[in-house]
Amino acid sequence: MTAARKLQEPKAKKATRKMTASGAFAWSLGNTLVSRLGTVGIGIILARVLGPEQFGTFAIALVALMAVLSFNELGVSLAIVRWPGDPARIAPTVNTISVVGSTIFCILAWVATPAFTSLMGDPSATWVVRLLILSVLINGAVAGPAALLQRDFQERTRMGIDQVNVWVGAIASVALALLGLGAMALAVGRLLGSLISAFMFFKASPLPYRFGWQKGVAGALLKFGMPLAGSSVIVFAIGYTDQLTTGALLGSVALGFYVLAFNLSSWPLSIVSQPLRRVAPASFAALQSAPPKLRAFILSLFSILACATIPAFIALAVAATPLVIFVYGEVWANAAGVLSWLVIAALSKVFCELMYDYIVVIGRTSAILRIQIIGLAALIPSLLAGAHFGGLIGVAIAQAAVAFCVMLPLYLWNLRGIGIGLGAIAQRIWLPVVAGLAMAIVCWLLVTNIESAVISVLSVGGVSLLTIATLIYVRRGELGSLRGIARTETLGEAS
Repeated sequence: MTAARKLQEPKAKKATRKMTASGAFAWSLGNTLVSRLGTVGIGIILARVLGPEQFGTFAIALVALMAVLSFNELGVSLAIVRWPGDPARIAPTVNTISVVGSTIFCILAWVATPAFTSLMGDPSATWVVRLLILSVLINGAVAGPAALLQRDFQERTRMGIDQVNVWVGAIASVALALLGLGAMALAVGRLLGSLISAFMFFKASPLPYRFGWQKGVAGALLKFGMPLAGSSVIVFAIGYTDQLTTGALLGSVALGFYVLAFNLSSWPLSIVSQPLRRVAPASFAALQSAPPKLRAFILSLFSILACATIPAFIALAVAATPLVIFVYGEVWANAAGVLSWLVIAALSKVFCELMYDYIVVIGRTSAILRIQIIGLAALIPSLLAGAHFGGLIGVAIAQAAVAFCVMLPLYLWNLRGIGIGLGAIAQRIWLPVVAGLAMAIVCWLLVTNIESAVISVLSVGGVSLLTIATLIYVRRGELGSLRGIARTETLGEAS
């Protein structure tokens, strides 16, 4: 083999990886759709079996888990996705940092659990929280292999692993809930699914799983990851302080209603944003050496994302009451008013997450930390005031106000500072906004004039799907632009 051929092989491999980005997104989207459709049905069963009180107990445990997961691997796994060279050089050190960090945080969380559950007003949730916290160790162990799969756009493999995780956990949870285990059923099911999927991650890892330590590499990883870890803690606080406030001030039953509404508001977010976030960082990293193409890429993503999400969130807000009653029953009707406001926060989060990934990949992690600190400073007093004066609805209004009026403008302002102006973004999203507002009027008329909750929900859903399909067709050129940008960059490197 000639030296020239050896030099060309890494480029060819990289080009192949880039050429599969659109396919990776398709697999990731399919993965999320299948997971959500399955877990929605199982979630309905669990909500009806457990009721608001037991559901609230599990919500307390889930908040604790999300708190520790937000920083347990110290942000270093994302460095594998962004690393421009051979990831084999840093993977062992990443594994070491992730496992050591997750072990320490798991122990600290285990000790702090009784105090946390007392603060949240439900000491009986202590062992549910402790069992669920063990997932932190699993998450830290598989952080490296998961990042390697993401880097190589191996979403088909990831889909198989995620489906095993979802379905094993869900089926086990339903079976145990029907046997009367209550909130503990959800914790056991989630832990079991995570454990089995971990073995699959190890087996599917593109590199052999091993530990190692290179001082220079570790320093660079921690320098990159620590701002992200700090930012992730604040991201958690911004995303879950509303639930902490609800549990601590209004009780676990109120938290059950709030979490149900929060989960419903996240349906469009998880279906579209989650698969995009698995592919976007690697796509941004692949284009980071060509700034004009990178800017064009994210603007096209703004357009397509707006077309897919704005009508969906508007439909969810307008049809909140019939949707909650139809899906979960009259006992959960109090969640409808909360849902109508939380969709605003969820819609804002879709675009904030896209901008977050972009800013991280171009290396401005300190800017992310500043944004989160400002957002959290605005959120805490807003939530406390909302809970005091408006109860559940007040908390939801405060969350929506800070997400839309503080966090979103801050991210947009930072994009403006790195060459992506507000005018360019407005050109990409004005049509989905106008179409969404027009659709809102139609959906409101349907909801107010149709007595049947089932027919009302189906009618609004049909209108929103038609609107989304029309917008995507009108903006089909943006989809072609996304593929064209990636293809041009691939050909340029290959040559």
